[in-house]
Amino acid sequence: MTTSMKHHILCINSGSSSMKFALYALGAETEELVAEGAVERIGLPGGWLWLQDGEGKRLSDKNDDFPTHGDAVGAILTVAADAHGIPAPDAVGHRLVHGGPDHTSPEKITPELMQTLRGLISLAPLHLPGELKGIDAVTERYPALGQAACFDTAFHSTMPEIAKWFPIVRSLRHEGIYRYGFHGLSYEYVLDSLREELQGRVIIAHLGNGASMAALKNGQVLDTTMGLTALGGLMMGTRCGDLDPGILLYLMDEKGYDARQLERLLHHRSGLLGVSGISPDMKTLLEKKDSEPHAAQAIELFCYTARKHIGALSATLDGLDTLVFTGGIGERAPFVREKICQGLGYLGLRLDPDKNEAHVPLISAPDSPCAVRVIRTNEDLMIARHTRRVLFGK
Repeated sequence: MTTSMKHHILCINSGSSSMKFALYALGAETEELVAEGAVERIGLPGGWLWLQDGEGKRLSDKNDDFPTHGDAVGAILTVAADAHGIPAPDAVGHRLVHGGPDHTSPEKITPELMQTLRGLISLAPLHLPGELKGIDAVTERYPALGQAACFDTAFHSTMPEIAKWFPIVRSLRHEGIYRYGFHGLSYEYVLDSLREELQGRVIIAHLGNGASMAALKNGQVLDTTMGLTALGGLMMGTRCGDLDPGILLYLMDEKGYDARQLERLLHHRSGLLGVSGISPDMKTLLEKKDSEPHAAQAIELFCYTARKHIGALSATLDGLDTLVFTGGIGERAPFVREKICQGLGYLGLRLDPDKNEAHVPLISAPDSPCAVRVIRTNEDLMIARHTRRVLFGK
């Protein structure tokens, strides 16, 4: 523990070739973002590390090669130490996309846990390998630092049993093939931030490059749109969302697709990118929607799909009292919010156009029976909170 009686928690979100990070100082009643940044193109030529303070002032821009995740971790802490006023971390928290059936709350990282997580890679093959490399890098470079694993699936572990089932052969359920749900750290942050306002029947829409929704009643999660993996549910930037499984059989039988080709199609060539043929980025598509028909169609399909899922989740809640938008698209795309909400008047939902354009926290009309809110999510801060509790009991 530092002499200031604050815990400095380094939050890491590792990918296969990138590492995002944020350093928080958590006191008894304070939560301060000290610095944040990222390392890009790990293992590739032309790497880049940037660091900025909590106010957004750029402290470092470094072009270099980072052959391994260990090199990235070492560079992050070296650059942070060289930047004025950036203290060394007391602990490190990691985002883990999948915790499998047995890891339903944040945990201290141990060799035994790492062995278990390596056995779960098949459940999240695009996420877990990079995340585990991040943990290994910290362990190798800074073995004295305590580390915690924070699982995106943990939030949904208390869903009713019926909501977890897939309608397939029963024995697979007992092998761990069921609906887990994701974006849990984002949902936790929103719930913590708006707890008093989120009583009753609530849908939280986390809309970004990855997108999902969760239905809650009085703070208890009842259902979510993603399933065994982060592929299901809503249409996303490059991911397909829900898909008729017969399409996969057709592609294998008639087009000769193998597992790797299907993985690339479903994870990297579908969603907004696949439909538009232009970009997976909603901001880019919104800029082109008036001149590029395929961009407009991709946006329309995204909003149509989201609206259908809101209708389905509201059925599990027996109505709707509050809809919350979060994530990059949910927080910054008023056109998308408006299009999603159109046609939801039967749920008592009416937007105030001026408030929606201004991104204010409450964008529903004064006479709307259903409140519509916008909140900026903060998964890193949620990781910092969990890590301090797990490692320091605070």
